[in-house]
Amino acid sequence: MSTTDETTTTDTDPAGRDDGAGTASRPLDGVVVLDLTRVLSGPHCTRMLHDLGAEVIKIEPPSGDLTRFSTPRRHGVASYYAQQNTGKRNLSVDLATEEGAALVRELATHADVLIENYRPGVMGKLGLGPERLLEENPRLVYASVSGYGQDGPWVHRRAYAPVVEAETGIIASQGDSRGGEYAKDPHSHADVYTALEASSAILAALYQRERTGRGQTVDISMAETMMYVNEHMHDALWGEADEPDWIRSFRPGDYVVMSTADGESLIVSGHPAERGTFDLFIAAMGRPELADDERFGDVASRLANYAELRRIIVDFAATVPDAETFEEIFSRHRLAVGRVRRPGEIADTEWARERGSTVEVDDRSGGTIRLPNVPWRFGDAPGVAVSGVPKYRGEDNRAVLAEHLGYDDERLDRLERDGVISSRLPS
Repeated sequence: MSTTDETTTTDTDPAGRDDGAGTASRPLDGVVVLDLTRVLSGPHCTRMLHDLGAEVIKIEPPSGDLTRFSTPRRHGVASYYAQQNTGKRNLSVDLATEEGAALVRELATHADVLIENYRPGVMGKLGLGPERLLEENPRLVYASVSGYGQDGPWVHRRAYAPVVEAETGIIASQGDSRGGEYAKDPHSHADVYTALEASSAILAALYQRERTGRGQTVDISMAETMMYVNEHMHDALWGEADEPDWIRSFRPGDYVVMSTADGESLIVSGHPAERGTFDLFIAAMGRPELADDERFGDVASRLANYAELRRIIVDFAATVPDAETFEEIFSRHRLAVGRVRRPGEIADTEWARERGSTVEVDDRSGGTIRLPNVPWRFGDAPGVAVSGVPKYRGEDNRAVLAEHLGYDDERLDRLERDGVISSRLPS
């Protein structure tokens, strides 16, 4: 792993995890990853691999990763970039030059994993396609992330998360659950889910390599990911009528968001019209007579009169003084309750503090940036946590090429003069 990583966290965070500056081992210690990805799907995957212990070498073009130019930003470090790239070493190489592509090919002979999210065919045109790199390093795991896969009739379509979410039904299903108003929500689901599937596939390929001694290609498409992770896709593919006494695929879009008397919003997990769950709701509300109401006598009638049932629940919540009291009532009746918090609010709860769920990383100007910590806890690898600093573009050019390829100062100077490698460090 990089010997230049720094961290501003303490040796052990509140959850008892070593911050990476100590001696605790991590599951992927010794694994070298070349990261030729940008923005989110690839960078989040390689953030995971870094946090698990791999040495991730991010290779950026001279123009830099797009997220470097997002805000908020301090001293040239964007918090969006920092969340996905803290701890990675950084090279900036012009792959359009013959020597730049050759440099990456040479690095690939020393790597365990290469991941890229260029449009299909681009890496091959650069002389960095999987056939060539696997021939030169048969143990390499070569992962490609794209919108619709490395082959097929949509192979050359441009694809970003909103487009893929539209094509795979996510925007439609979200809109249908809100009265037919179609809009993109604020989150890049297709990117993040694809990152998770890519990391799982890479880990599986590394595990298989332990048995076979051979690397392989891994082709991960965002569109197939969004089909795979959509827990209601089975229902869309079913295409037939179903028994009226059951709610198809649980319909969580119907779950009621309500407010207590003090104005705090919350949600109860469970469909109020579902068999069994309806009985728990009316017991919690102290309304047993609703079981004999003809509007709510069975699932079909409860769905037909769902607006009325929902109003009864919302009206009851408004009589409860606060969310804590509401949760106490519904928990006694075996129903899970959650408060509707703004995204940053949970980070300041006692739960988050006890778990060490956020971490402060160096902002490279004497301050810190607060980021979400890793979600994993390993009993035999306490060193798993966010560590390191967000690197500037090309900050590790000389160190990485000297360590991995043995380049001397004369050669590195020439590569800089010729524009093969470059850097953008703060003045």
